[in-house]
Amino acid sequence: MEGFNLKHSSILHILLFLLFSCFGVNSKYIAYNTSQGIVGDKINVHLVPHSHDDVGWLKTVDQYYFGGNNSIRGACVQNVLDSVIQALLDDKNRKFIYVEMAFFQRWWRQQSPALKKKVKELVNSGQLEFINGGMCMHDEATPHYIDLIDQTTMGHLFIKDAFGQTPRVGWQIDPFGHSAVQAYLLGAELGFDSLYFARIDYQDRAKRKDDKTLEVIWRGSSSLGSSSQIFTGIFPRHYDPPDGFTFEINDVSPPIQDDVLLFDYNVKERVNDFVAAALAQANGTRTNHLMWAMGTDFRYQYAVSWFRQMDKFIHYVNMDGRVNALYSTPSIYTDAKYAADEKWPVKTGDFFPYADQENAYWTGYFTSRPAFKGYVRMMSSYYLAARQLEYFVGRSGSGPNTDVLGDALALAQHHDAVSGTERQHVAADYALRISMGYAKAEEVVVSSLASLTESRLNSSHDSLSTKLQQCPLLNISYCPPSESLLSNGKSFVVIVYNPLGWKREEVVRIPVSFKEVIVQDHDGREIVSQLLPLTNFSLNTRNYHVRAYLGVSPGNTPSYWLAFSAFVPPLGFSTYIISRANKTDASVTMSAISRPEGGSNNIVEIGQGNLKLHYSAQEGKLVHYSNSRNLVRTSAEQTYSYYSGYEGFDRVNQASGAYVFRPNNTYTIKPEGQVPLTVMRGPVVDEIHQQINAWIYQVTRVYKGTEHAEVEYNIGPIPVDDKVGKEITAKISTALKTNKTFYTDSNGRDFIRRVRDYREDWDLQVNQPIAGNYYPINLGIYAKDEKMELSVLVDRAVGGASLVDGQIELMLHRRLLYDDARGVGEVLNETVCVLKDCKGLMVNGMFYIKIDPLGEGAKWRRTFGQEIYSPLLLAFAEQDENNWLSSHVPTFSAVDSSYSLPKNIAVVTLQELDSGIVLLRLAHLYETGEDKDYSVMSSVELKKLFTGKKMTKVVEMNLSGNQERAEMEKKRLVWKVEGSTAETKITRGGPIDPKKLVVELAPMEIRTFFISVNNLKMFGS
Repeated sequence: MEGFNLKHSSILHILLFLLFSCFGVNSKYIAYNTSQGIVGDKINVHLVPHSHDDVGWLKTVDQYYFGGNNSIRGACVQNVLDSVIQALLDDKNRKFIYVEMAFFQRWWRQQSPALKKKVKELVNSGQLEFINGGMCMHDEATPHYIDLIDQTTMGHLFIKDAFGQTPRVGWQIDPFGHSAVQAYLLGAELGFDSLYFARIDYQDRAKRKDDKTLEVIWRGSSSLGSSSQIFTGIFPRHYDPPDGFTFEINDVSPPIQDDVLLFDYNVKERVNDFVAAALAQANGTRTNHLMWAMGTDFRYQYAVSWFRQMDKFIHYVNMDGRVNALYSTPSIYTDAKYAADEKWPVKTGDFFPYADQENAYWTGYFTSRPAFKGYVRMMSSYYLAARQLEYFVGRSGSGPNTDVLGDALALAQHHDAVSGTERQHVAADYALRISMGYAKAEEVVVSSLASLTESRLNSSHDSLSTKLQQCPLLNISYCPPSESLLSNGKSFVVIVYNPLGWKREEVVRIPVSFKEVIVQDHDGREIVSQLLPLTNFSLNTRNYHVRAYLGVSPGNTPSYWLAFSAFVPPLGFSTYIISRANKTDASVTMSAISRPEGGSNNIVEIGQGNLKLHYSAQEGKLVHYSNSRNLVRTSAEQTYSYYSGYEGFDRVNQASGAYVFRPNNTYTIKPEGQVPLTVMRGPVVDEIHQQINAWIYQVTRVYKGTEHAEVEYNIGPIPVDDKVGKEITAKISTALKTNKTFYTDSNGRDFIRRVRDYREDWDLQVNQPIAGNYYPINLGIYAKDEKMELSVLVDRAVGGASLVDGQIELMLHRRLLYDDARGVGEVLNETVCVLKDCKGLMVNGMFYIKIDPLGEGAKWRRTFGQEIYSPLLLAFAEQDENNWLSSHVPTFSAVDSSYSLPKNIAVVTLQELDSGIVLLRLAHLYETGEDKDYSVMSSVELKKLFTGKKMTKVVEMNLSGNQERAEMEKKRLVWKVEGSTAETKITRGGPIDPKKLVVELAPMEIRTFFISVNNLKMFGS
């Protein structure tokens, strides 16, 4: 039968050819009409040409740019941009959007002045539009909000400087779930009119398609409400066109063949296909406008193959007349939706967690590559502090600056970077870039601190005699400047810098090699200090990782941790002197060490102040928590478990992998053998050391004067000799009756209410009761009942849940043996190697526990949470004679000596830009109604914050600094919403008085300013 049809088809083509020949039909040039705009009474199909270009995933960012390593993937962004620009120049009606400025900036630098002029014309005419406009399309689960702001600001300022444009639309098409912070902060507060993305839960999408609620007004912040809402569109499928309409050179979609002299003429057939796809999508869309995302990953390397087909479709579909097709952009589409004057449903909360099918919850990446997540967070806080110090002494035009670190951190926010979903060699590339950036920023930090300390003797600052060092591997007890033996009367200096706007008292811990220690403060007074012997575990970890990361064996071997309390002014430093003394002169206290016997009633207590932690010596674990000040007393337990990863090779037999968390079984990790607790007590800190098993070591600390527990964990190498992948969790269990409810932060900002096995937007079909209840955590997680609140804060992005009432669970490490079939094509099995000896990755990190009376936990979560993000920064110097305090500035603060920022306000950016303008961002840390004392309007006096400086101009900007706030507000679209419009009164800080220069901040508000300062020189000069 097939042969019969083929034979008759060939005869038909011959007859058609003869017929066309007889009547003089010729193949000729066709001028396609692509100028069509919107038609009011038809369905308008907005064709939006785009290429989704990951700044690293299967290949590194540079390999993707220049087309290297094509054995992995044939992708070359340079080709995309070259090809697209030429295609746009060929037809003024064509349009294209571009998103990732890390790529576009690389390409732009390489272009001739003549081509740059043409590209600017394309941008000004609207043919080429920048959408989103950050350096990358950032992840939304695992970055901190400060990193999101920084990477977006870099991209937006590049666009403003090069093209004078301000992006209008958010385009987060590929991140694996979407955060509330993305909606209001990285959307509305940027001045975006709309936000578009593709990935939401498959159950949620199905319901929204039925209800025509794929497009909503998203109010991400309960504090800012409608004042920071954004029109949000969710694609009805992925971020590619409907089936049959992809036209990369190797794609299989049938192109339009409209030459009558050639076989396979199919204009009518393809127009019918187009109309059918448009009508099908229109059934799930409000108004007569729908968008087709014409592109996907790394498309348009041969742009004419796409544009040729779109030209034809626009031409022939509009000749057909049933629907209207046009070249468009998300901005044009948004304006059309707004002009329709429709009322839209309101969405609150976020879009986590994301599942793309049954048994496939993308909640594993909340924890994947935990060491890299910790490194990004550590360097993020360092970048914040380094920019402050760079500003204090004046940004160098030719010397080292913080830009390289900023660029590296911007790339690291990509949704296949800090997410942990990239290939191993790409993760190494991200880490290398950050390390190189750190090296440059460290030069800025040590030279700035040296300048500030020397300002007594050296007013010119042309030459600095002070040589400072830092210790980036302090977390593994490696700090060469503090480990020196200090012979011949030498001592070393510790400069402690505080990047926060309020005074801090905090314990500093550094490794030392001797026990005859005297610690003096900046006034020369001896202060209380404590020595804690380094354990064999710490020394072994230190030695192995120094060899692994630095390629050398450590020199001196420290014997102790030295701990003392540092008092540091806001945005300033204090100096401490560590000296070696005679045995009779040493004022340090050696820790009292005990190893309690495991009797049935033997309870071990640590904590010298209000907080007491009680441990069972027999079981080797925490059993009770009490606070004598607030009368909190409850049973409490902290344990470890692991999930065995589900095994599989495809989406039918779904495995646990870099993206997906699919547990098979749960196993409690019990202490192996009778390893006793080791207790160290002293005047500064009490510690309990626990060797949980061969690959988990934990230290729990209670510092004098604090009311929380600090838990330092070392996990790894996770054993996989049994061929089973494992996902390690810590569980904190109490007697609280939390009724399935808990709260997790959104990128370190708003806390969002979660209910186990429940979604606000649809009736959840529960098929993964563990993975489906996991959420991303960047700041912390808490649960409460009618009397108490249990809060746990973290030092990096992790996944977490409350799967049992009164219990909080954190996933801290993952090592898996199967790929989860989501494209990365590599198992998540990280190793660390010394020469050819490779072991599974060991992760060192912290989490913090506190239990408060109901309503009192927010103060700790917010204030201490900010201190976790911005730890004290340490720098070291050696002195030959005891004259540092007399020859150097021993203490410094950039703010007025009588002033400190309120505890609910943080300086999240203080940076001198290339233009000499100072960029200042201030953030209110509390939500409306979160705390009775701090959820209030607060103010910052700029004159006291910029003491000694004359501010000649202060202009409030939008969040990314690419337009004035007032102009942004004038342009903001006011959308109509369904249902009641009543909401709690929204409060915002008022305009800044140019004379008083006092900034008001309402709960959850972040305000950004450009400040012109006269005589921008070093403080103290």
